[in-house]
Amino acid sequence: MSQFIKGGQVAWFHDEGHPAGIFHTYDQFSGIDGSDRPRKIHIFLPRNYETSEDRYPVVYMNDGHTAFFRAGLARQSWQVAERLGELYDRGAIPKLLVVAVHPLDRDREYTPDITPSLEPSGLETYAPYLVNSVKGFVDRHYRTRPENSQTTVVGAGRAGLAAFYIACRYGDRIGNGAAMSPSFFVGLERDEDLFTSLSRSPLLKLTGSALADRARRPRLWLDWGLVRDGTDHNSAIERQTTKRGREMAELLQYKYGYLRDRDLFVREDPEGEHCEASWSRRFPEMLKAFYEKSH
Repeated sequence: MSQFIKGGQVAWFHDEGHPAGIFHTYDQFSGIDGSDRPRKIHIFLPRNYETSEDRYPVVYMNDGHTAFFRAGLARQSWQVAERLGELYDRGAIPKLLVVAVHPLDRDREYTPDITPSLEPSGLETYAPYLVNSVKGFVDRHYRTRPENSQTTVVGAGRAGLAAFYIACRYGDRIGNGAAMSPSFFVGLERDEDLFTSLSRSPLLKLTGSALADRARRPRLWLDWGLVRDGTDHNSAIERQTTKRGREMAELLQYKYGYLRDRDLFVREDPEGEHCEASWSRRFPEMLKAFYEKSH
């Protein structure tokens, strides 16, 4: 490891031996005005970044602690570096930067203001932080393609809900949103809300106008798994995810005019579970949907 300073932020260069690239890790990344609590951020760059003059698309990942390394309650990883290596070997997508942002208070940061009486919401603070502080820093100090069509936000579960929200609210800056196993059911868990349509949900009240704006709305990826094995994650959480995900996909198509496999990509994974291994397996197809070499 070697330490350096970029844009006033202290970072570490480290090479974990991945053919796809190397890391710049900021252990105490702070916001643009210093008011945000510091957090860890990994930036994964193509191995030839320092010798190239290319500019790169950027993928921002919520739950950044599990993007490359085993972490979280399950001590699992998305193995993003390995998946990128496979894609690069096949020439399937252009090389890109991945910015993995660690959460500080996961449930709060990834929850929009849709359940004020049930859960704390902090996404209205986290979203502009990601867009203005993190993306702003990355675009200023790295060779990126900053346009919205080349910028993606990714998350799974509650972080997938956040990715959907961020892409909708900031579609002029982040043009692609990947919501894997997204928790669209958050705020609709009470008995009296179980049959409430998503079209009348607080989430759609926050994002509906953006989804209706065909000139500015994001391209979206939605997916979920179909394994039901009696565990809470698969037979409860992923079951709710599937129900509300299918409902959201229909709303996007028939109410907002999204077109399947053009600006809306929906995948049901027969072997998919609510876990990092399943999201890792679907990660390459999601990247190809947004970045497959045709640009």
